[in-house]
Amino acid sequence: MKKFLILFIVFSVSASSLYSQHKTVKGRVITDQLETMPGVLIRINDTVEVGTTNLDGFFHIEIPASVKKISFRYVGVDPTSIEVSEECDKTEVVMMLTGTDDFKTLKRAERKRKKRYKKLPEIHRKAFLNGIFETAKACFNREFEPYYLDGN
Repeated sequence: MKKFLILFIVFSVSASSLYSQHKTVKGRVITDQLETMPGVLIRINDTVEVGTTNLDGFFHIEIPASVKKISFRYVGVDPTSIEVSEECDKTEVVMMLTGTDDFKTLKRAERKRKKRYKKLPEIHRKAFLNGIFETAKACFNREFEPYYLDGN
């Protein structure tokens, strides 16, 4: 009987440690115009698709605990990569609509994109005040990803 009890405890601890190797990430994705984003592809390691957003822009995914970077992709929107924080239970993302800048230099178009990027925390707060998001501030790290790299 003692052997059975010991084996049961060992298997229970093993099963719980296996379960903890995944983490659940849930949240919502909207545009910088405060519109919901249905069908956004969610990837890890830039190749493995782990889910999509529903019609209201919500998502609920399971990822390995070792993964820290999640990418969001959609047609007509700038690709977004975020670094997930451990203490975060809601991941709410604002994606910028892609624009075309005809008759502008690449440097000038990139400056314009960066200027719009710097307004994203303000847009996140506005979404919170309008009841779209549940958190007033994004709890993940996100860096500007330039399209144009200056060779100077």
